[in-house]
Amino acid sequence: MRTVEFKMERQGLVKEGDRVKIVEREGTSSYSYIIDPAVAMSGCFAARDRIKSEYGIVKEIRENSRGFYVIVDLDEE
Repeated sequence: MRTVEFKMERQGLVKEGDRVKIVEREGTSSYSYIIDPAVAMSGCFAARDRIKSEYGIVKEIRENSRGFYVIVDLDEE
């Protein structure tokens, strides 16, 4: 199981337990991921750390002074 954190700008777009689609965006030297449809965005990943899963399950939603963070469990190592 792999866990990835995504930044979400507004509350209530997904909830714990939701199955979400992960879309890959290729940059010039790294990859980033979006919970479709544009719900939340990941940080940048090197090619060796790319996400292989197309779907994940929302494990937790955290809030702090910088916003909302969606923690997603992916079925990979």
